[in-house]
Amino acid sequence: MKTPDVQAIASLIDHTILKADAKREQVAEYCRRAIKYGFASVCVNPCHVPMAKKELKDSGVKVCTVIGFPLGADSSETKAFAAKTAVRDGADEIDMVLNIGAVKDGDFDYVEKEIREVVAASGNALVKVIIETCYLTDDEKVMACRAAVNAGAGFVKTSTGFGTAGATMSDVRLMKDTVGEGIGVKASGGIRSSREAMEMIEAGADRIGASSGVSIMEELLNKCSGSISE
Repeated sequence: MKTPDVQAIASLIDHTILKADAKREQVAEYCRRAIKYGFASVCVNPCHVPMAKKELKDSGVKVCTVIGFPLGADSSETKAFAAKTAVRDGADEIDMVLNIGAVKDGDFDYVEKEIREVVAASGNALVKVIIETCYLTDDEKVMACRAAVNAGAGFVKTSTGFGTAGATMSDVRLMKDTVGEGIGVKASGGIRSSREAMEMIEAGADRIGASSGVSIMEELLNKCSGSISE
């Protein structure tokens, strides 16, 4: 496996802290680490968006938050309102969980309409749609991805990390084949090592969601030449 540039890998990582018991200082530390390593974003729960925005000011690292998380079972109106509020508070990126039950019902008109409403409410913020692959058949994954594309989302994402399983290379490939080059694919859930991160990227992932971003980077730095200053 070809080893990518360390900084190129870092720029694809959404450094994620979504634990229910996350303290403000832990979130602040994730922000500091994200700045140090040059991660794409820090993904936090909505209540931490204002603080993360302050911590990351002028760093180039984006603030990402989650909507309808982790079950996707909020009403469309609630998701749209939450997205609008998060953007007002400083979120640059919105990771929304689609209505998984509606996908299982085959109601893709509802799924697409809901995503479209969240995209509209998010303004200029990038919207990533979490399809929670562990609950879906391959046909449902394809249809969910198509709904996200039709609704104007910028990314599709494999998993919340709170379901029965996380990202797989086969799902990333399927999603990338479905959405094409114009839409990003985010692999998330269970990615804890540099090997796993690189496998997902080689499968077609444009972003990696991981709470283990620092350990992934430290592994890469041990393998590759170069360094990141303290």
